[in-house]
Amino acid sequence: MIKAAIFDVDGTLLDSMGIWEDAGARYLRGIGIEPEEGLGEILFPMTIEEGAAYVKEHYGLSADISHIVQGVLSTVKNFYYEEASLKEGAKEFLKELYKKNIPMAAASSSEKKYIEAAFLRLGIRKYFKGIFTCGEVGKGKGDPLIYKTAGKCLGEKASETYVFEDALYAVCTAKKAGFRTVGVYDRYSQKDTEEIRNTSDIYMVDFNDRFYFI
Repeated sequence: MIKAAIFDVDGTLLDSMGIWEDAGARYLRGIGIEPEEGLGEILFPMTIEEGAAYVKEHYGLSADISHIVQGVLSTVKNFYYEEASLKEGAKEFLKELYKKNIPMAAASSSEKKYIEAAFLRLGIRKYFKGIFTCGEVGKGKGDPLIYKTAGKCLGEKASETYVFEDALYAVCTAKKAGFRTVGVYDRYSQKDTEEIRNTSDIYMVDFNDRFYFI
């Protein structure tokens, strides 16, 4: 039985993975330059600094790399503050868990202030006891620390706490740490769909598929 829930944000609650692929192109358009087709695929595997260096050289920009990095981060910030939308059925699902007095927390690799802004705009901040980020805890999701930290806030056993994730490696991390796991479909992790489905305790195509938790 579910006693508590920890939710990843990007690709799980928010349909936001695309901004990390599109941020470079948006930045260039913002300064009047049309990006090459497929730029997002080129930049996606890079760090933001590497991506800024590529854009500077490839497009002959006079701005230094740190300035480009800040421009791209500003583009990402604006997306969370103004555009990021919830995944299908997510708000109703959170509301149901809240009504059942199931404590919830968010665990994300993104900036906390961006998540806070998006959650407030979308009317879901009240459902979460806490928002935890990899930057704050000092470890990425290849390490279970963020889940353990969020779980401690919720006050329930790991075996009765469900972690909702769209990424295979994160599902594996949470499962190895003793949490129950729920794989959530996202088009940006589609290549891992079958493995996520097979690894997770429960798999959801979207949050309308919530009969497991009613």
